[in-house]
Amino acid sequence: MADTREERPGPIGQGAARQAAPAKADPDGRRWRSLGPAVPGLLFLAIVFLLPVFGVFLRGVTDPVFGLQNYAELLGSGTFYDILGNTFLVAILVTIFSILLGFPVAWLITIAPGRIARIIFAVVLLSMWTSLLARTYAWLVLLQNSGVINKMLVASGIVDQPIAMVNNLVGIVIGMTYIMIPFIVLPLQTSMAAIDKTVLQAASVCGARAPVVFARVFLPLVAPGLTAGGTMVFVMSLGYYVTPALLGSTRNMMLAEYIVQQVLNYLEWGIGGAAAVILLVITLAIYLPVLGFQRNTAST
Repeated sequence: MADTREERPGPIGQGAARQAAPAKADPDGRRWRSLGPAVPGLLFLAIVFLLPVFGVFLRGVTDPVFGLQNYAELLGSGTFYDILGNTFLVAILVTIFSILLGFPVAWLITIAPGRIARIIFAVVLLSMWTSLLARTYAWLVLLQNSGVINKMLVASGIVDQPIAMVNNLVGIVIGMTYIMIPFIVLPLQTSMAAIDKTVLQAASVCGARAPVVFARVFLPLVAPGLTAGGTMVFVMSLGYYVTPALLGSTRNMMLAEYIVQQVLNYLEWGIGGAAAVILLVITLAIYLPVLGFQRNTAST
């Protein structure tokens, strides 16, 4: 005899709800698990970068005794402000000249035929692979009073006597600009290569002249690369040591030279550490707003 009992259904939707119940979302857990592969890199950064910076900070507040006397001595010294002013002046000039010279080089790489563009790009990279000390000494030889540049200027009649281009601001700016140009060319060329050429052609077809197309179309499109490269050059110039030490003089001393002098010559580790922390704070105060500006530009 067949069983005629009917199966009573439960509350409406109860079975479906049990089957379709999603797993509890755990975004925080997924976020932390996704950081797992980055742990070795974060540990490396902490050991190689954060610990030395923390050690420098401790030197500034513990040597010779615990306190802020090193910072008070620096911030109350007119010499320190002169050195800080020299540092910013050199960094600004190097950034300006690097942009003025690197911009056409980046554009030439972008519009040149493939083989020529690769050759120019290789020359730019080759300058980065050459020893910094060797390049600086080469400029020292070229710029001195009996160097090739002064001999050419005198022989051509442009000047009557050699121009002093070493042990002064001129030599520092020339040497550092040469070294920094690749750091402005690379991000600029990347931005330029990403521009659709039809956009520039459309602006010309609509009647815009070349200066207008450059100022209102081309320049805004390369602004991210220009900002990134300019910021990189400026920040690197603030802490540069080798080139200013060889091509400059005590009258044009930069902050990195001052720190080395305090540590090596006078064994004033506390003063050197405090000066390094001040330089780091100034650099971060400049870099972080620029980074925020780049993010806002990229989002729009």
